[in-house]
Amino acid sequence: MKSSFELAMERMGGGDAPLSDEQKKQIAEIDSIYKAKVAEKKIFLEKSLSQLLPKENQEEVDLLRRQVAEEIATLENKAEKEKEEIHRAS
Repeated sequence: MKSSFELAMERMGGGDAPLSDEQKKQIAEIDSIYKAKVAEKKIFLEKSLSQLLPKENQEEVDLLRRQVAEEIATLENKAEKEKEEIHRAS
């Protein structure tokens, strides 16, 4: 089963060089690390929202959601960049 990164690289024409087993392992590790970080951010969001919602402060809720969404996007971009570096090394 191909990773989303491998599928994206194929669509962009960059999937010509096959990945070694070590590179696949590195990409899987990056996926695992960043998925855990994203899950941590989502848990933080849920906990924070549960504390804010009873206070009914919609501005704070919206701000918190935007901040967490930006942090998650940043983490996902970092993961993709790391995976691209591994793929370029092939």
